[in-house]
Amino acid sequence: MCALLRVAVCRALCSVSKPLLRMTIQNGRVLPARDRSQAGNEANNTLRWDLTPDDIRAATDGLMARVKAAYDHVGSLQVESVSVENTLRALAHAKLDYASSLHVLDFPQFVCPSKEVRAASTEADKKLSEFDVEISMREDVFQRLTALQEKLPDNLSPEEKRLLNRLVTHGKRKGLHLSKDIQEEIKRTYKLISELSIEFNQNLNEDNTFLVFSEHELGGLADSYLHGLDKAADGRYKVTLEYPHYHPLMKRCHNPESRRKMETAFHSRCKEVNTAILEELIQLKAKAADLLGYSCHANYVLEINMAGNASKVSDFLDTFYETLKPVGEKERKYILALKERECSMMGYPYDGQINAWDLPYYMNQVEQCKFAVNKDKLIEYFPLDVVTDGLLAIYQELLGLTYTRVERAHVWHEHVTLYSVRDAETGEEIGQFYLDLHPREGKYSHAACFGLQPGCRGPDGARRLPVAAMVANFTKPRKGCPSLLQHHEVETFFHEFGHVMHELCSKTAFSEFSGTLVETDFVEVPSQMLENWVWEKEPLRRMSRHYRDGSPIPDNLLDKLIASRVANTGLMNLRQVVLGKVDQSLHTSRRADTAEVFAKHCWDILGVPATPGTNMTASFSHLAGGYDAQYYSYLWSEVYSMDIFFSRFKKEGVMNPKVGREYRRVILEAGGSVDGMNMLKTFLGREPCQDAFFQCKGLSKSQETQTQTQM
Repeated sequence: MCALLRVAVCRALCSVSKPLLRMTIQNGRVLPARDRSQAGNEANNTLRWDLTPDDIRAATDGLMARVKAAYDHVGSLQVESVSVENTLRALAHAKLDYASSLHVLDFPQFVCPSKEVRAASTEADKKLSEFDVEISMREDVFQRLTALQEKLPDNLSPEEKRLLNRLVTHGKRKGLHLSKDIQEEIKRTYKLISELSIEFNQNLNEDNTFLVFSEHELGGLADSYLHGLDKAADGRYKVTLEYPHYHPLMKRCHNPESRRKMETAFHSRCKEVNTAILEELIQLKAKAADLLGYSCHANYVLEINMAGNASKVSDFLDTFYETLKPVGEKERKYILALKERECSMMGYPYDGQINAWDLPYYMNQVEQCKFAVNKDKLIEYFPLDVVTDGLLAIYQELLGLTYTRVERAHVWHEHVTLYSVRDAETGEEIGQFYLDLHPREGKYSHAACFGLQPGCRGPDGARRLPVAAMVANFTKPRKGCPSLLQHHEVETFFHEFGHVMHELCSKTAFSEFSGTLVETDFVEVPSQMLENWVWEKEPLRRMSRHYRDGSPIPDNLLDKLIASRVANTGLMNLRQVVLGKVDQSLHTSRRADTAEVFAKHCWDILGVPATPGTNMTASFSHLAGGYDAQYYSYLWSEVYSMDIFFSRFKKEGVMNPKVGREYRRVILEAGGSVDGMNMLKTFLGREPCQDAFFQCKGLSKSQETQTQTQM
């Protein structure tokens, strides 16, 4: 699942998503944007990416020293003398310094080609995460904040009041109102949680497992796929577990044994070490929740989300399950019929069940049989450069922006590009974004947006330019053939770039609310809403062209693609219910056998047995990446995103710039300075509802009305 990558443990100083920068180091300090010209940086004001491991270590120490000094100053104030200026704004400035300097240090672990730099970045991340815990549990600072809250000055702006209340709430959620002994135990627990979360994701990033198959064993896969594979010494093909290799094989390979081997390897990644880490994390989070007076970790996490508590999430997922169950049953029967027929034709034994390695393969066949979608033909119309140009043009027109590629920019790899973003009317630069779109060894293996710098006001009142990066793993171009995208990859591109625009359009006063720093169960709304454009005819035409002759995609192929949106609706959404329920089960428990929990829910809800010897949760990075107890957010957010799209854009025009600019102003610019529900009500002009979601999924009105529970 594509996503905005959240911090493994909520950052105390800046809850910003993991980012990537390359800034100048001077005397052990990462220079903020306003100082870069003094360091002799290029006129185009791009960020630098030449840090050595020693640079990272020095800058980490310097950053921690500066922020600690700022907190020490606030903590030393006489309680009766606290003010907005010497307490709230002083802390806001320290948070901005931290947010602006942090990610040059902790992001290279995800993208840097140098293993030494990745290792230094990971160590910096661990050190900073431990520092986060220390600084978030400063009882002296908490006391000054509560004193200021009691005074509640009349001249506070709405965002200043929101920040003050947020900081006091966070202090209480760290146990700063409890005894010293409990505080110390909480601190030790959170430090260990942070360290283990980093290790969990580092293990996945460094995994380089591959399997070897003969050409016969890869039957059904296109020549273009085979030509993109390296070969082993014996002439067989090397297939990695990276997305561009894994997903096509699982969907297209006729050989069930090859799919079984691939599925087993994919869901055995880091199995031993990460299973142990995850199960320890579950116990530690339950312990922390107990110390803080919560019944479980899920209730602790959800308290500050739209959902509010685990009971409401459970009701939400149960309602979706009951609505989707009959649809899923029909789809299962159809898939079993396809499997039985193919087994008979191919001479394979028929076992009467859908295995994990069958599901993507036969779901792909459903699209071909029911909707006649020729994916071999379709992919030829989505060369990456055409998709990129079309996507950028659509976003520019819709949001009132212009993008300009920065020439000779400093980047961390030769395949990375940098763009400057300006307001189309005023010409004002509003931010910059990087695109890093191809896989390589040691790189983050999924698709994600990384927020790099916040888009908020600095101490001088001027807006700091936000920076973000989109990281993906689309197929590399090869001799004689460009990078070609499957339609689902085009959808991923649109989704993640939606997060990038959320980061860059933000106009908040404080870094605490910049960009995607909204409730976790709202954060996917803007990007999920924008996925709809890859299912509309006009946008699809604008980002497709045959890679050989430039011809447009034929109408009949386009119509079949759009109609296929409802293919496998039940099973795809039931899988999201499975993952949401697994996540909730793990984080409402004190301890768990993670493989057993996944296997139970997969069988009970999907009717698909977990592959023997595997543990999907050991590579379920969301569980250790900031989405713990919050995976339900994908379905929850999609309900709202569909309401936005069908109620405004579909009705008033998918390329209507007036609606697009209103969307930018109400949803994107606000960042987290306004509650998600209030943004929805403002943009929709009413309370949100679930109708559009189920209509989009092809469900009947009678099924839809079953879901009208209050969210």
